Amino acid sequence: MTGRRDGLLMRNTGHSHRGSRIAIAIAIGVLLGCVFAFLLPHGLFVYSPVHGRRIATSNTQVGSGPCESSERINMLKSEFVAVSEKNAQLKKQIREFTEKLQLAEQGKDHAQKQVLVLGEQHKAGPFGTVKGLRTNPLVLSDESVNPRLAKILEKVAVSRELIVALANSNVKDMLEVWFTGIKRAGIPNYLVVALDEEIANFCKSNDVPIYRRDPDEGIDLIARTGGNHAVSGLKFRILREFLQLGYSVLLSDVDIVYLQNPFDHLYRDSDVESMTDGHDNMTAYGYNDVFDEPSMGWARYAHTMRMWVYNSGFFYIRPTIPSIELLDRVAGRLSREPNSWDQAVFNEELFFPSHPGYDGLHAARRTMDIYLFMNSKVLFKTVRKDAVLSKLKPVIIHVNYHPDKLPRMKAIVEYYVNGKQDALKSFPDGSDW
Repeated sequence: MTGRRDGLLMRNTGHSHRGSRIAIAIAIGVLLGCVFAFLLPHGLFVYSPVHGRRIATSNTQVGSGPCESSERINMLKSEFVAVSEKNAQLKKQIREFTEKLQLAEQGKDHAQKQVLVLGEQHKAGPFGTVKGLRTNPLVLSDESVNPRLAKILEKVAVSRELIVALANSNVKDMLEVWFTGIKRAGIPNYLVVALDEEIANFCKSNDVPIYRRDPDEGIDLIARTGGNHAVSGLKFRILREFLQLGYSVLLSDVDIVYLQNPFDHLYRDSDVESMTDGHDNMTAYGYNDVFDEPSMGWARYAHTMRMWVYNSGFFYIRPTIPSIELLDRVAGRLSREPNSWDQAVFNEELFFPSHPGYDGLHAARRTMDIYLFMNSKVLFKTVRKDAVLSKLKPVIIHVNYHPDKLPRMKAIVEYYVNGKQDALKSFPDGSDW
């Protein structure tokens, strides 16, 4: 029994030693595998053209390493240039395709587009409770249109809104009254599109935010030498980029005195919200004008609807498809009809209805309050002579009816800001010519 037990013990001990040796061998194998994996991550037998060539020619080309590296660097540079050019071409193609897609989207049936935007259809409510939508949806902002302008607007705009004025050196003195009033009213979000270097430097010296456009000979010639109306017509082309970037713009001529912050008095329920050239409630907001033609006998009276035009020198425009279409229509016509007046074209495109041979613009419009957003005819013909109205403080006054703009602007500042009661008395209602 004792011998048998000893034999079993020896056998178990042998098995134990063999198991230990196997475990040690496995551990060594795993360790070596880890070492090789760290030192040769691509494998032991993977062929490398560069390494192979160096081993094979080590005896004859010992000094070829730096030369070979230089060739490799030059090849990589060439490849980088080629890829960059290809990338630029692809970006250009994407931009062109995007523009074509946007044009195609604009050409779709308007009613169907409204359904897609507004969602499911609804039944009409009880009599007197139904109201149509006045506000079109905003466009998606596209910073690729003008990345430089996008960065400027990000700093200047407040709630994606800002005042924008175009100016060249011909209106330098009026521009100073313009931005001085804006600063005095505490309006932070405004920008001058400087049309020449003199105005750019003038604004910078007065801490006025500016934007200089990229060179465009067609626009730059007018910008440098054009008069008031010519420069005014440029705004419809320039404003398009602001809207494409998703910003609402309060477009302003420079012959305007700011007395309050206009953004506190906007409704923002329409594509275009504009001041009017009307001088009372009828002419500003519309009236029924009866045309008399006696030769027609019983049908001698024909009823017409009339209102004074919107002023294209001061309007708030939201970044919507109808708004951008309006700018395109006006800019297109001004380029094809060089003798046309931008304000006339602006109103025709905004108000003319669709009829045979013409598709009208489907844009929502709102007329601004004539005593808050006041033109100079209202001021000099009515308000200054009225004991009640003369005590009201307008938001802005636009000296659009009078050619002697600068002295009247300064007089307005004296009256409303400095309290000089007789500052407006010396001026006639109209002009001397």
